[in-house]
Amino acid sequence: MKLLIIEDELALNQSIVAFLSASGYICEFVTEYSAAVEKIELYEYDCIVLDIMLPGGSGLQLLKYLKQNNKTDGVIIISAKDSLDDKIGGLQLGADDYLTKPFHLSELSVRIAAIIRRKKFNGRSLMTVGDMEIDTAGQSVKIKSKPVELTLKEYQLLLFFIANKNKVLSKNAIAEHLWGDDMDMAGNLDFIYVHIKNLRKKIVQAGMEDPIKSLYGVGYKMQL
Repeated sequence: MKLLIIEDELALNQSIVAFLSASGYICEFVTEYSAAVEKIELYEYDCIVLDIMLPGGSGLQLLKYLKQNNKTDGVIIISAKDSLDDKIGGLQLGADDYLTKPFHLSELSVRIAAIIRRKKFNGRSLMTVGDMEIDTAGQSVKIKSKPVELTLKEYQLLLFFIANKNKVLSKNAIAEHLWGDDMDMAGNLDFIYVHIKNLRKKIVQAGMEDPIKSLYGVGYKMQL
């Protein structure tokens, strides 16, 4: 799952990124309004962590921009402002949650996970897909009731396919979602093929028919 952290206090920004990255999220971060606009124009995120007070503009302006452009990224506002009017204003503009500073990073992580469950998986932490059972809270996968050991990238890839089942995903879309800014350092996208090949192999070895279909020259699709 890919996140964008928009927070002008660099130390807090870095702490959030470090904590959420250690929890398995792909994190991109910016510290000012103009850079945030550029990011959300170019990319999609599973959740955006958004401070209201930013150099060059307001987080509430960014919320308006997201909704006016039919963006579906989840948004949690983090703000030192604790007034009821600010909370109501943010939620009315389309934020999914509001967290007042200071806060525990573990609480932020739990709230982000809840937003992603609601928006991507209909609020469920336990999902059944054919013979496969996925526990997003425990980050575990079973096929025919037997555990399947996946690497972190394979697990993230599987969730991305499930969240977009029956949709065609290009290699670029997969790389951008799973590697974020680091994708720009890759000379080619052959590593995507390797991860998909390994995921397919583990699914089949566990006794389930391969649900990932290759569409030559286009990308991949999880067909269920």
